[in-house]
Amino acid sequence: MASTFLSNFTILASFLIIISTLINPSSATIPRRLAVVQTPPTVLTYHKGSVLYGNITVNLLWYGKFSPAQKSIILDFLKSLNNHLPPPPSAASWWQTTRRYKGGKRSIHVGKQIVDEKYSLGKSLKESNLISLASKAKGFNVISLVLTAADVGVAGFCMNRCGTHGTTRVNKGHNFAYGWVGNSATQCPGQCAWPFAQPMFGPKMPSLVAPNGDVGVDGMIINLAAVLAGTVTNPFDGGYFQGPATAPLEAVTACTGIFGSGAFPGYPGTVLTDKKTKASYNAQGVNKRKYLLPAMWDPKTSTCKTLV
Repeated sequence: MASTFLSNFTILASFLIIISTLINPSSATIPRRLAVVQTPPTVLTYHKGSVLYGNITVNLLWYGKFSPAQKSIILDFLKSLNNHLPPPPSAASWWQTTRRYKGGKRSIHVGKQIVDEKYSLGKSLKESNLISLASKAKGFNVISLVLTAADVGVAGFCMNRCGTHGTTRVNKGHNFAYGWVGNSATQCPGQCAWPFAQPMFGPKMPSLVAPNGDVGVDGMIINLAAVLAGTVTNPFDGGYFQGPATAPLEAVTACTGIFGSGAFPGYPGTVLTDKKTKASYNAQGVNKRKYLLPAMWDPKTSTCKTLV
């Protein structure tokens, strides 16, 4: 099963390197030697399997209680991926990078929505529960997306992932692609809503202001972007990824922690700031929305592409 593990482990490892130079002064005084070392380019290999392209429907299952405002932030983001009215940088221009992968044009459309505010499977979910919920909204060329509210715990949430995607077969039918993203506002914002919250470890830099005024949901947008990009380019384990298929680096997770130019571990890079709200963003969407979207690996340049 293909999975997208959205964590800050890569960032934390880099933090340790930075801290080690502070502890050992001699290592901190040889920047020229460090500059000589060339980091191998990130290359996602195409494994000759199926990818999703064309008109792709995203069916949503809202698990737990989401306010109308929270739902509108997420729905507007999904609708923004195909809308070219906002001037660049836009969510649509960010999504256009997926056209450079095999299959070409990919249009996202919101399909049916299922609301489960009564927590039918409880407030502590396992992977099998996510699959069960996702199977209620499956279909051909469909991504069945489960979104969990802030008071819902999911196995591995905050420990090694903030969202995931995979594929499964239910009742001997066709395989279908599913995804999950959780609201980390009260559980682990420093891990799953960074850079809108202070990281649990590493250097403490000022947090960015969430563009839609909701740290948990704005954090969900970042992880949702990674899940969607990973799902369409590697839905069934045979698409684009680097490393083992059980823990792959995919279209966005290969560029963890990069949001703007000049990014480095602990620093998201140079992004735009709204003059009135002081909120940070790098993409515009429908209904005058603003979002902060992660860098996506560009197969034509083999680089992590940012909007700003």
